[in-house]
Amino acid sequence: MDKAHRVVITGIGAITPIGSGRKGLWEGVLAARSAVQRITRFDPSDFRSQVAAQVNDFEPLDHFEAKRARRLDRYSQFAVAAAQDAVLDSGLCLSGDDAEATGVYLGSALGGLSFAEEQHTLFIDNGLRAVNNILALTVFGSASSCNIAIEMGLFGPNQTNANSCASGAVAIGEAFRLIREGRALIMLAGGVEAPLAPLIFGAFDVIHAISGNSNDAPQNASRPFDALRDGFVMSEGAAILVLEDMEHAQARGATIYAEILGYATTTDAFHMTAPRPDGAQAIRCMREALADAGLQPQEIEHINAHASATPLNDKTETMALKAVFGDHAHHIPVSATKGMHGHALGASGAFEAAISALTLTYDYLPSTVNLRNPDPECDLDYTSSGGRAQRVNTILSNSFGFGGINAALVFGRI
Repeated sequence: MDKAHRVVITGIGAITPIGSGRKGLWEGVLAARSAVQRITRFDPSDFRSQVAAQVNDFEPLDHFEAKRARRLDRYSQFAVAAAQDAVLDSGLCLSGDDAEATGVYLGSALGGLSFAEEQHTLFIDNGLRAVNNILALTVFGSASSCNIAIEMGLFGPNQTNANSCASGAVAIGEAFRLIREGRALIMLAGGVEAPLAPLIFGAFDVIHAISGNSNDAPQNASRPFDALRDGFVMSEGAAILVLEDMEHAQARGATIYAEILGYATTTDAFHMTAPRPDGAQAIRCMREALADAGLQPQEIEHINAHASATPLNDKTETMALKAVFGDHAHHIPVSATKGMHGHALGASGAFEAAISALTLTYDYLPSTVNLRNPDPECDLDYTSSGGRAQRVNTILSNSFGFGGINAALVFGRI
């Protein structure tokens, strides 16, 4: 590699339970309210957990002609709409040489499985003729990235990963590497998830991975780092960033939200749901991301934590942060935004990357909501008393997934 290209974020597209579009997402962060509610997408009465963070204001016809909307399931609708939003926000006109140098890299834990679940029910009840003929075009993981490329006429690299809850962060990190290495000029990168269907939801419910103690007070269900946390709250949506070679962005006078400085990923190789008790590979992941960014631990000024609100994850992440940052860990404000938007599985890392970029843009650290009963083993500064107007220059964002997949991204101010 002759030259390492600097990579910046010039567009943000989002469809989330707390707000859509760059503006809507940030307004949701500032509101510091939980979007968790009793599920209305299906009847949850038979489940131990009956709450989720839904996207209630998404209307496909606001984004697509009716015929096109019918050819996309919810998973791909979210992805294409968020990508359109991100490109519009970036001010790019993706044609000619730029279209050939622009790729797509998305992450999703489950892809189009919820639509497949719906169609399977129709098949069992009414036979094959009842099945929607787009099923074969929706169930494979890269359907969303392919639909983005088709919609926008993009001819560069096109990839999708299914790295569980680290998927979105891994997609952004790998897209960052493609641009840094000169193999792409622009990448649309992020995560998308549409998992709110009975069987999928039930699969997480039966292993007690999701919160089941707050059905009567859904807004309290997602409580990162709180002593009463009892599992994550399932969510849905998409967040897609426009990543761009910095020289290209500056030459066209683009608005730059943040620079991606570093990225790393490791694997626990320990258990499908539990993190390694010693946090060794999460620690190594963060250290490698810092080294990739050329930063020392004391140079990180804010952390956007994975903080899924599961008993083991939050405790292990806290321990790992202390190992990486030493005494400095107690002086770094840590935000955990899943208390607001829930855990959108493969899209969560992308939600949090977008929020990290906006944190740098607007000089405001998001609140960690629902942290009312501090866990003695989670004793860092979690911004639990509310968001803060504070200027920071560097942010570390963590994502940890089932199967022990760890990913860390480092963002910086230009």
